[in-house]
Amino acid sequence: MPRSRINGNFIDKTFSIVANILLRIIPTTSGEKEAFTYYRDERMSAQSEGNYAEALQNYYEAMRLEIDPYDRSYILYNIGLIHTSNGEHTKALEYYFRALERNPFLPQAFNNMAVICRGEQAIRQGDSEIAEAWFDQAAEYWKQAIALTPGNYIEAHNWLKITGRFE
Repeated sequence: MPRSRINGNFIDKTFSIVANILLRIIPTTSGEKEAFTYYRDERMSAQSEGNYAEALQNYYEAMRLEIDPYDRSYILYNIGLIHTSNGEHTKALEYYFRALERNPFLPQAFNNMAVICRGEQAIRQGDSEIAEAWFDQAAEYWKQAIALTPGNYIEAHNWLKITGRFE
């Protein structure tokens, strides 16, 4: 069973208290409760401490136990975050896509995919044609994120306008 350490952060402590109360009063199966425990404990400890290997183990265990597609989407999204943090962009994109298959209303997944797809590396390598293709893909993802949450992603919105990709 994963560790249940709570750091000194007020928000994390509040989340933990509310989550424990909800686990007791909401009618759920024992498997769903166990899945949530892995998800919550990972959130509260391993990932926030930078222990990505342990965080991934907890997320994979949560995926094994969780049956709700909406909840699974957030687990998949968080797995994508870890792969992004580790510089494993292909794996991260795979998990963001999988998260969006279960929940197409995750603007943060579209945003992270856009950030990964920016073509700066291709520009540094002197391939402007490939860079433009990557920029175009990033623009499509940012448009989707902005459509879901019009007041967010102001920098992306400005970038789309400046580059002539906002339609």
